[in-house]
Amino acid sequence: MRPTRGVRAHKGCCNCRACLAPLKIHARTSGDLDEPGAGWKVVVMKIYKILTAEQWVELDQTGTFAGAPIDLADGYIHTSTAEQAQETADKHFAGVDGLMLAALDADTYGDDLLWEVSRGGAEFPHIYNRPMLRSEVVWARAMPLNDGRHVLDFS
Repeated sequence: MRPTRGVRAHKGCCNCRACLAPLKIHARTSGDLDEPGAGWKVVVMKIYKILTAEQWVELDQTGTFAGAPIDLADGYIHTSTAEQAQETADKHFAGVDGLMLAALDADTYGDDLLWEVSRGGAEFPHIYNRPMLRSEVVWARAMPLNDGRHVLDFS
């Protein structure tokens, strides 16, 4: 069975923690593919949290962020993949100025990161049991508005 993108499957997907653990992606860089280990590197999947200006200041100054009101109500921190982030911004943050996009390494969260079906049947990464820490942010970038739509920079 082909695993769902971003998850490791065993004996089919049963939604256990093993099935929902983040996947390390192996990307070919160079070299002979027949030679063990040559030309491959491990790329850790990034997930993204969209933060308001106030939420970013809280995370940046205190070093911790328990979550937005919706995160606290749902019991986990909502995050998105790169492919999901624009739609998340369009749907939940339309017209909001001063947003920040924070990149996080999925592997950082271990068993606290679960992939769950959400909008449109897509699996979204959710962080359970812990706050987000400033030290876990790989990078953060402003999300300026251009003609009413946020511009996301993943470079």
